[in-house]
Amino acid sequence: MRTRRAIAAAVLLAALAPAAGQDAARGQVEQLRARCAALQAEQAKLRKQIEALAARVNALQDELAGLKRGAGAAAPRPVLSRKLAIRVKPGGWGGANTTDITKVLESAAGEIWKHFPDRKLAPIIVEHGNSGPIVLYRKGPKGEHIVRLDIEGTYWCQFAYQFAHEFCHILTNYSPEDSEKNKWFCESLCEMASLYAIRRMAETWQTAPPYPHWKSFSRHLGTYTEEARIKPAQRLKAGATLGPWYRRNAGALRKDACLRDKNKVAASALLTLVEADPSAWRSVSMLNLGTPDAEDSFETFLGDWLARTSAKHKPFVRKVAALFEITLPAAPGSN
Repeated sequence: MRTRRAIAAAVLLAALAPAAGQDAARGQVEQLRARCAALQAEQAKLRKQIEALAARVNALQDELAGLKRGAGAAAPRPVLSRKLAIRVKPGGWGGANTTDITKVLESAAGEIWKHFPDRKLAPIIVEHGNSGPIVLYRKGPKGEHIVRLDIEGTYWCQFAYQFAHEFCHILTNYSPEDSEKNKWFCESLCEMASLYAIRRMAETWQTAPPYPHWKSFSRHLGTYTEEARIKPAQRLKAGATLGPWYRRNAGALRKDACLRDKNKVAASALLTLVEADPSAWRSVSMLNLGTPDAEDSFETFLGDWLARTSAKHKPFVRKVAALFEITLPAAPGSN
């Protein structure tokens, strides 16, 4: 009897063994498939990053060639004006026409420019590019700023967003000699400029759009920054500062200024300060002046900004520093 039971058990185990083995094999196959899919997704992501970097390199090489061509010539003296002069060059914009594009760009820049009553600017030439938005270091034939936007079609929110960012670079005195390790702050500030401009446009277009039939588009402007540009994870909790965040990310930011997810964290926090006091915009005119050391600390960078800023706007610069948990020294003779 025992022998029969043993034989039956052996037969049963022999029958189950292949099934168990097949289940294990199927599990391994599924794991390999999942891993393969993850690797393919990562490969696609890296390919896009490589393509973007290659396009950026091409754009910079083109700009460098332009700078070399003009190195021997005297720099043209631009005609400065209080009135924004934006000229959109035709070509590459898809279904968007240059007149409508100009209206959008004037609206976006105007929301910021109104806070610079004493400043004048050279005209701005806007042309289509294929390597991401950028304001070139080289100037136009009459000293104009040259901005490239990477958009095709009537995507007015994207036009406003990209141009406000590059316009802010112009206001912050962009230059090849900018403090290299602190460029991330200007990138974050310019991201904030995009958010600020579109949020203000959403209000302005409710009553004074560029065209009457664009009034209904104001609601799209209102949701663009909230739904498409800032994720909840990129907002600080109420009362929180950027100090701990900056200490964790300082190394990466000082190495690569254009870490957009990180730029937007700082931008969201800076937006709160500027919306509370829009006149503080005027203080960015004092950024990137002088000859900063390439290795300047962020504290030194902020201290230099504070020293150049008018007394009226020094409190704002100190608030920015406090946001990063940095205490700037008091100016000699101040209370």
